[in-house]
Amino acid sequence: MKTTKEKAETIEIFETRPVPSALAKMAIPTIVSQLITLIYNIADTWFIGQTNNPYMVAASSLVLTIFLMASALANLFGVGGGSLVVRLLGGRDEEEAAKVASLSLVMAAGASLVFSALCLVFMNPLLRLLGASDNTIGFARQYLLFVVVIGGLPTVLANTMSSMVRNIGYSKEAGFGLGMGGVLNVILDPIFMFLIFPDGYQVMGAAFATMLSNVISFVYFVFVYQKLKGKTVLSLPRSIEKIRPESMRSLFSVGIPAAMSLLLFDLTNIVINRLAAGHGDIQLAAIGIVLKVERLPLNIGIGICLGMTPLVAYNYASKNHKRMKEFFSAARFAGLVVSVICVILYRVFASCIMQAFISDADTVKYGTEFLQARCFATPFMFLSFHMVHFMQAIDRGKISFYLAVIRQICLNIPILFLMNLLFGMSGIVWTQLIADILNVIISYIIYRRVVTE
Repeated sequence: MKTTKEKAETIEIFETRPVPSALAKMAIPTIVSQLITLIYNIADTWFIGQTNNPYMVAASSLVLTIFLMASALANLFGVGGGSLVVRLLGGRDEEEAAKVASLSLVMAAGASLVFSALCLVFMNPLLRLLGASDNTIGFARQYLLFVVVIGGLPTVLANTMSSMVRNIGYSKEAGFGLGMGGVLNVILDPIFMFLIFPDGYQVMGAAFATMLSNVISFVYFVFVYQKLKGKTVLSLPRSIEKIRPESMRSLFSVGIPAAMSLLLFDLTNIVINRLAAGHGDIQLAAIGIVLKVERLPLNIGIGICLGMTPLVAYNYASKNHKRMKEFFSAARFAGLVVSVICVILYRVFASCIMQAFISDADTVKYGTEFLQARCFATPFMFLSFHMVHFMQAIDRGKISFYLAVIRQICLNIPILFLMNLLFGMSGIVWTQLIADILNVIISYIIYRRVVTE
């Protein structure tokens, strides 16, 4: 287990360090890794965009939704298991925490293998369902094969292991692992796209670079686990651990809503892609770029929330509710500041941002309009994510699930269809702002009831 000094340092972060300093200690490495992860996701789109082939750009955007489904598996076991581990540590139950951490990794591996196999078997109908046309399906198949079918296992395990490492207080190591994968992807993209793979296979080159980067990130976390073995509750599984029934229920009560939250978010992107595809491949390519660009403030916000989550969970378990609420408020303030700054930057530099991705005039024109409209939703999107992470941290899995369902199923998707019917592509773009304003109002009504219980 940890040495006395290491335990004291971890306890100090969770229990006594000033709230802004403790949040920064946990959140900054996570934010950096989130930004680098975003960069490598955007890098694929940017490098593919250099071909000036909107069909290639549209294809990679379609597969992003399937990639997010794989990420949901990491949420299921990384968020569900990780938040339970830190609550068990807050309750001083290290033996059960170690078993939960081990079993979470085993289950993540099994689920990712099943998902990859299903994607391989049902590749064509799945891509058609997502909106692939005859112009884009060939490129989409290339991207899906390497990123999800072959690369699914290392991607899910790397993200699950990162969540575990971060939740026990090693935020720097967790952030470095994901960040390293992102940097490698940016470096490898042009090598595989323009030097190794032949012309016409740039999408496959980008996908291979992404897969290889995720494999290297996974190998890094294997070494981290080996290094932390004996010092922490983390170790590489050698058998399938048996945990208490209440632990299993707690893991899935938080993990399933965390996964469903991402899946419902993914479902919304699928609907956006399907509706946009009805207006043309150029519009689909443009909204695909916008959906990635707007991830900048959202990834920073998610990094803040991920840094907040173990701090809130630990203090909730140790019944220090005053400090718990202070972490909640500090994270909210930081996220809103970032969101407002990004709204201003996107309004001013939208055209320049689009031109950095692709020079096709029509794609730039549509993308500029879409980005300038959707950016207004950024602060409200952050508040929605922030509330879900808080509910997960305090073991309110059902509430976090209800919030995700309300946001996507009850608000976002129905409004998307209505706005598309009434206003076409412009309606699709403005939907996010309307839906998230309503969602934030509902979220805070629920929050007030929870904190007064």
